[in-house]
Amino acid sequence: MKAAKNFHAALYESGVKVQAELCKTLSIRPERLHLFHSDEELYRGSPKLFLDFIFMAAAGDLKAEAEQIERIKAHPSLTSIPLILYHPEPSRTVKLFGLKSGADEFVSGEWDAQLVAARIEMVLSRSRRDVSVNPSSRLPGPQAIELELRRRLSEKESFAVCYADLDNFKAYNDYYGYSGGDRVIQLVAWIIRDTVYDLCPTGFVGHIGGDDFIYLVPLNKAEPTSAAICRTFDLFIPTRYAEKDLQRGKIIATNRKGELEEFPIMTLSVAILPNRNKAFTHVGEIAHMLADLKKRAKQVQGPPSRFVVERRRKY
Repeated sequence: MKAAKNFHAALYESGVKVQAELCKTLSIRPERLHLFHSDEELYRGSPKLFLDFIFMAAAGDLKAEAEQIERIKAHPSLTSIPLILYHPEPSRTVKLFGLKSGADEFVSGEWDAQLVAARIEMVLSRSRRDVSVNPSSRLPGPQAIELELRRRLSEKESFAVCYADLDNFKAYNDYYGYSGGDRVIQLVAWIIRDTVYDLCPTGFVGHIGGDDFIYLVPLNKAEPTSAAICRTFDLFIPTRYAEKDLQRGKIIATNRKGELEEFPIMTLSVAILPNRNKAFTHVGEIAHMLADLKKRAKQVQGPPSRFVVERRRKY
């Protein structure tokens, strides 16, 4: 399989051992297969691993596994990750149950390395075409973000919506090229994802597109989490600039009017919108206020990176 050695996968085994076979089949090191024994272990570990897929191997009637798959697919950070279910010797009834289990792919019978590899590659190819996952950051995309917002609103949760985007990213992308811009997007995704899940295990991180990200955290975690994200970004962003540009503290690139302009080292702007006391009832209200708050956050450009909090009531 292409680039298999770079995979990260979660592995669950119940009554059948496949770890060695799976590593051999995919030509990956054992440490890239992350064993989990419960939903909680998977929930805690998955957000920071950028899992490519989840592989569940079981030898029973698959009823417990089907319930587990349903829970996994309902979790916001796991719903878009492909899940493959394997059974070594299923009866016809068990095979039918496996096909209806909710897994993205069901593999059964004696282990056939070529067949298993082909099935996994097929599932991953489908996943890459899935519009709910952003290909640059591999974070949940707009569709998944909206679903998670709706879920939290329907459950009348109190939480903060945090909207992060880069200052002067277009100029950087034009100057350093698409690959340079893509590396910055991956860096921001890594910083936000790791910070949010370190400080807020129940948080959610999504990638709207381009240089726009959203994360949802408890109200009391919004400011410390955003401050940590801004500090970490300012610490790492110099590594994405050439030494000559760092020394002069800017790049010279063409602006939106087609004129040469000086652009400082990129910073991050974060707009924090608290949903306190069930203030919002639908996603449109949040989008409306975030758009205005984002403009305010961009008015004061750094360095350093910064966040602003909406203190006004819903309008």
